Amino acid sequence: MIAADLAPTGTLRAAFLRTNPVQGRIDPQTKSITGPVADLVQELARRLGVPYKIIPAADAREVIDDLNAHTADIGFLAYDAPRAAEVDFSRPYALMQNSYLVRADSPIHKAADADRAGFRIGAAQGQSQAVYLKDNLKNAQVKVLPAMPSPDELQKMLVAGELDAFGANRQRLVEVAAAHTTVRVLDDNFSAAEQSIVITKGDRSRLDLLNRFINDACGSGLVKTSLDRAKLIGVDVAPAGIK
Repeated sequence: MIAADLAPTGTLRAAFLRTNPVQGRIDPQTKSITGPVADLVQELARRLGVPYKIIPAADAREVIDDLNAHTADIGFLAYDAPRAAEVDFSRPYALMQNSYLVRADSPIHKAADADRAGFRIGAAQGQSQAVYLKDNLKNAQVKVLPAMPSPDELQKMLVAGELDAFGANRQRLVEVAAAHTTVRVLDDNFSAAEQSIVITKGDRSRLDLLNRFINDACGSGLVKTSLDRAKLIGVDVAPAGIK
């Protein structure tokens, strides 16, 4: 690998979604970052022979803006078509399962049950789940919230009947349900999102470098070890062959 291609400043700068546990976690005391993003960035920087900096971003919009402003060299996002119009996606390194959080006494027991007239399904603006649900639900009303609610806020909205279900990645939902017995996570999923590395559009050579790196990281067991160490639920190594 040529460091100048991926780290032109001499430091590999990587942006990720700071509130998404599937990508990484920030220790509230030390501010250290752990999880798949940290492991992948550390290994990529080692291969390039450069130091690295991991940049927490509020949402997908900020990750994309960091790339286009050249304040980050790579970013981490789940694939969706609107994002792909702005940045280029590598092949995925992981598949993230998405499901619904509902009230404990909800009549919704399977993901397909949520798409009913009169039901209000929540999702957070800028999240891949919001895009998927808006495109695929035919009967329920999709209510896109301006930001990801806190676990307490989400639980209150569901119990108060402001939402009938909320769509997000399974890991996030399991953490909410573990803290609140008044809500539960469905057993099945409505989609699987591809977690990938993103770069500014139009540079095939850099994309090829990243794809080779991810192929190695998946094939060597690096990604699986990272997912296992992070104890992520509903996240699997992306199989070979996915572009």
